Amino acid sequence: MTNPMQAKKRPFKDHAAKHFLFETDADGRVATITLNRPDKKNPLTFESYEELGDVFRSLTHASDVRAVVLTGAKDNFSSGGDVFEIIEPLTRMEMPDLLDFTRMTGELVRQMRACPQPIIAAVDGICAGAGAILAMAADFRVASPEAKTAFLFTRVGLAGADMGACGILPRIIGQGRAAELLFTGRVMSAAEGLNWGFYNALHERSALLAEARQFARNVADGPWFAHAMTKKMLDQEWAMGIDQMIEAEAQAQAICMATGDFQRAFEAFAAKAKPAFQGN
Repeated sequence: MTNPMQAKKRPFKDHAAKHFLFETDADGRVATITLNRPDKKNPLTFESYEELGDVFRSLTHASDVRAVVLTGAKDNFSSGGDVFEIIEPLTRMEMPDLLDFTRMTGELVRQMRACPQPIIAAVDGICAGAGAILAMAADFRVASPEAKTAFLFTRVGLAGADMGACGILPRIIGQGRAAELLFTGRVMSAAEGLNWGFYNALHERSALLAEARQFARNVADGPWFAHAMTKKMLDQEWAMGIDQMIEAEAQAQAICMATGDFQRAFEAFAAKAKPAFQGN
């Protein structure tokens, strides 16, 4: 008998994107999304914002993808919103349309945080504005020494409060450091980013993408149902008190203990073998 919930899932191995590159490993477990406008340092457009949000939303129903690498083409991550394709049109919009836009961009971050797959941002070169937000919204970030990250909204007359930055960035690097970056719009070097905990590791430019993909592969080959639970709890517990946190994690861990992966891990440990996780 067909499982109606499993019937909702579909493979993403052959998914074709219109406004960026989407590719996967041979078995589909690791997807790589590449912002691909290298002539302009991979800026975002109205269309790419929307399609990225749609893809991350749809990955909830992926039967194959278990981790995602997000990167940019040819030595840059992303320069943020395209000046002439986004910024200039925004200067001519009225408030209701501007609010629709800022809600759309925020929705992309919401979907990145909501999708069950861990996201690894591989950051090289320019990582600015909305590009810095995408890196921030990932679960892990690795960078090259050449990475230059700037939340530069204040430099164009806007608040640092953009796409969740005032809530998420302090939780990664601390309130004081986040305030400095958001008030000044200055560049955070790769070394600073590593020291402050924004970046998990630095790799030479030539090895960056391979290292990110290997990290993603290691995650994807792990207990990916449990990984999805960890991601959900990391987000969900932001607004909880200690009693709610302890109870929520008790429930989450009990759910994971009921999976076949937990049993497989025990049996593999007892046999001194490596477990083959199946996500159930």
